[in-house]
Amino acid sequence: MKDQKSDFSKGSIAKSILSLAVPMTVAQLTVVLYNVVDRMFIGHIPNVGRDALTGIGLVMPVIYIITAFSNLSGMGGAPLFSIARGHGDDKEAQRIMGNAFVYLLVLGAALMVIFYAFLNPILYLVGGSDATVVYGRQYLLIYLIGTIPVMLSLGMNPFINAQGFGRMGMMTVLLGAVLNTVLDPVLIFLFGMGIAGAALATVISQLCSALWVLRFLTGKKTVVPLTRQCLGFHPPLIRKITSLGLSGFTFSVTNSLVQGTGNALLQHYGTLHGGAAMGDLYVSAMTVTSSVREIFVQPIQGLTQGAQPVLGYNYGAGQYSRVRQGIRFVTLSSLAYNLFSWAVIMAAPQIWVILFNDDPALLETGVHAMRVYFCAYFMMSFQSAGQHTFVALGHAKKAVFFSLLRKVIVVIPAMYLLSLVMGPYGVFAAEPVSNVIGGAACYITMLLTVWRQLKKPDHVPARS
Repeated sequence: MKDQKSDFSKGSIAKSILSLAVPMTVAQLTVVLYNVVDRMFIGHIPNVGRDALTGIGLVMPVIYIITAFSNLSGMGGAPLFSIARGHGDDKEAQRIMGNAFVYLLVLGAALMVIFYAFLNPILYLVGGSDATVVYGRQYLLIYLIGTIPVMLSLGMNPFINAQGFGRMGMMTVLLGAVLNTVLDPVLIFLFGMGIAGAALATVISQLCSALWVLRFLTGKKTVVPLTRQCLGFHPPLIRKITSLGLSGFTFSVTNSLVQGTGNALLQHYGTLHGGAAMGDLYVSAMTVTSSVREIFVQPIQGLTQGAQPVLGYNYGAGQYSRVRQGIRFVTLSSLAYNLFSWAVIMAAPQIWVILFNDDPALLETGVHAMRVYFCAYFMMSFQSAGQHTFVALGHAKKAVFFSLLRKVIVVIPAMYLLSLVMGPYGVFAAEPVSNVIGGAACYITMLLTVWRQLKKPDHVPARS
């Protein structure tokens, strides 16, 4: 029964993808509750809400880096795990998972030490001022305690989804999200802990999620269990995991780099024309804009990550026509959703700003920033579909290149160039430019390379 549940080579390809994507989409949406709900509560702390919200904007690059290293192991190991299972080699799949687990422990410990050692310099580097760094520091001093649980929760959950247990993977995130939502107002307002309470709520929630993941993967219901015997740190396998995980890693690291660079530029231009308070205002607008983007991007992350095990399994089984069907389904679904998201955001951006803070100056600045930032958002459909196809089928170098193209080669230079012409809003305008160039280049390359290779005949299994 378990084997039938996780055999993606039979039945409707769309149904197979949705069986994982729907619960993963719910899970990805609730991921928003970890960080975005924190920001909503923090932005409404009496008297200091806007500065505290800006302080959280300084923390976002650090959170992206922790997510990046989680992806390095989880998103690198899970596709290899799926391909091994498609080949019928569950023992190798188990070994991959065990190495990914140990890899996460090593990375988590190293990151925690590094961030504690350089906390203040990092916060000033990414656009902090004396008025806002204090809030970012308060948050990170507590949040970093939970680095390893955060990484285990994010990095091992893909191995649950890769075995066909999409609902169980969804429960991992729901558990933490619900706890975080309940604990946030209690610790922030009832106990008067402020921003430190938001950090503590996140740490407790992620710890519970990590324990849930480990309990399932070591239990009897899993198809391929995590055991002591499969734990290891074998350099050749770690290199394979790292190579394939570089796409998800690069995506999050470049998010960190873009967020930090954008904050620093906004702080510079704002301070130049209106003092530090004006710089903090623009950084706060970027925090709101990035948070809204997180809300709307999560369903696409759920869809594409849900498709990866299905595409990888069918590719490993030689069912190339089913892989092509899956790519078409993901592309059209992504495009339809992103067009809907674009319409919702552009119709009433003020509603989204008020969710985080109702300061009149932030409302005016934030609305204009969002209209600029999201004007070509629908082009992200092609970036997501193309890049995740590369990851699912083991084309790590292409996936990494197109992450770098959009977020480093295009968007960061565009931030500097457009800000010379448009001032602070040029920083926001760099995003749609990168969406168009990066999305088109990634998808066209996928069609000219991977898609052509998938036109060969399907492998016909030998009859027993």
